[in-house]
This record gives sequence, structure tokens and C-alpha cells, in this order.
Amino acid sequence: MTYHKQIYVWNGNTNQKATIRQYNETDFEGLIDVQQEAFPPPFPSDLWWNKDQLQNHISLFPEGALCVEIDGKIVGSMTGLIVDFDPNHPDHTWEEATGNGYIENHNPNGNTLYVVDICVRPSYRKYGLGKWLMHAMYETVVELKLERLLGGGRLPHFHKYANDLSIENYVEKVVKGELFDPVISFLLRCGRMPVHIVKNYLEDEESHNYGLLMEWKNPFK
Repeated sequence: MTYHKQIYVWNGNTNQKATIRQYNETDFEGLIDVQQEAFPPPFPSDLWWNKDQLQNHISLFPEGALCVEIDGKIVGSMTGLIVDFDPNHPDHTWEEATGNGYIENHNPNGNTLYVVDICVRPSYRKYGLGKWLMHAMYETVVELKLERLLGGGRLPHFHKYANDLSIENYVEKVVKGELFDPVISFLLRCGRMPVHIVKNYLEDEESHNYGLLMEWKNPFK
């Protein structure tokens, strides 16, 4: 299966043509550049994509290796793998679920498309590209007849409220729309539903190391 879609996106002034497609080896420099721009220092540079990880993405599960391109420039990407998820045992870390980004644990016989990463250049975030990438992955879930798309969202504003709210209260208020969280609120707008709060999901001071598992269930399953 090869994914390729052209769309028009609104940049605030005009409509602009964008292409969502599977990335390949010739895109590696652009993909790494997107990460560097999106996560500048003091973000640890060893957490940006490296070429070995990207090579695994296109070799092990090319259907889950998507990028968005405008005027020949890579401006965002989204990566996933297939896992066998048991809703009765939801706890895991990002490293465990994604093989630390190398996706060597990709399971073609699994039931769930798991999000490894989604990233858009800051100067292009007003274009709505993250939502388009997410919907491209939903289409992949349907095409592959999987049960769901799943991933853990950071909670980058939790640290502002942690002295007054438990993580459960914080998530409840964000879901109700009483508080805004840049990641969780975005995922809700993309149609993702909260599933489970995971302690020590990833090392992230702003989120106090929590992650919120959120899913999109295949409506045809």
C-alpha cells in the first residue's frame, strides 16, 4: 500500500497545495531538520530522529512513515508502528511501545496502529497540518483493518496546575474544555478519545512524566 494525497491548506492568507505521502531515504535530511526546528536546544539533540531510526521506519512499516510537503519542502511528519494492544493491561512507556523510536518491535499481526511521533515546523503550525497527518493515519487504520489508532500524549501544561490539581482532575478539566493543554486539546480536536493515564510514560518535566493514552477507534470494526 502506498499513501499519497494532495490537499489545499489555508495559510492565513491564501490556500496552498500540500502533499501527504510516505517518506523515503531521500527525505531523511529534511525530516531531521524538521525535528531540529521544532525542538531546538535545550531540547536534547539525541532525541531528534537519527538516520538509523528513519531507515527502520521505511523498511519495517512504510505505511506508518508519512510526511507532508509544501513547495518541495518537508514541513512535517508522523510515524507509527503496529502493536498488539491489550486494553486490560494499558500501562507501558513510550520506549517500550516504540522500541525507543526504532520500531523493531513492529508486529504486522497486531491490532493497533501506535503513534511514535508527530512533528510540524513551528512556522507551518497555523496550516492545520498536524490534523491532516492524523487523519491520514486514520485512513491507514481503516485500510489495514486495524482496531484503533493509539498513542500517548504529553501534558505540557500540567506543571502549571500540579500544586492544585491531581493528574486525574487536570485531564478531566482539559477534556471538558475548562483548561487548555497544547497537546491534549489538539488531540481531542483530531477526534482522539482519552483511554488511560500512564505514570512514568516518558521523561518530561512539564508533564511530571505522565502520558495520556488516547485512541481513535476504527468505526468499521
